[in-house]
Amino acid sequence: MSLRWEQVVVDSHDPRRLAHWWAEALGWSVIFESEDPDDPDPEIEIASAEGAHPTLLFLTVPEAKTVKNRLHFDFVPDDQAAEVERLLALGATRADIGQSESVTWVVLTDPEGNEFCVLSAR
Repeated sequence: MSLRWEQVVVDSHDPRRLAHWWAEALGWSVIFESEDPDDPDPEIEIASAEGAHPTLLFLTVPEAKTVKNRLHFDFVPDDQAAEVERLLALGATRADIGQSESVTWVVLTDPEGNEFCVLSAR
């Protein structure tokens, strides 16, 4: 038996907005988007420039995010400070999830409040 990791599904209130935000943040491309702009439950899938898997698939859910994510993304940039500033300019927000002042990563949230970390360069 074998499994291939296909995608990570991201629940959201506004999947079009969130998918396009993440595509810009990651430098990825939209590889699928529901054709009807008035579709109340659109599906939008983004992938790296190479089209590699896993992809991110954004779907609509009715409920708002209410607690800290059980799963989050960690990213390693070349320049942590510059990347944090770029993401903040795109609409990310700094988040305090109880991390100490001495950690080497920065916790941010996307426009719908999903946490992710920008690690120090390695």
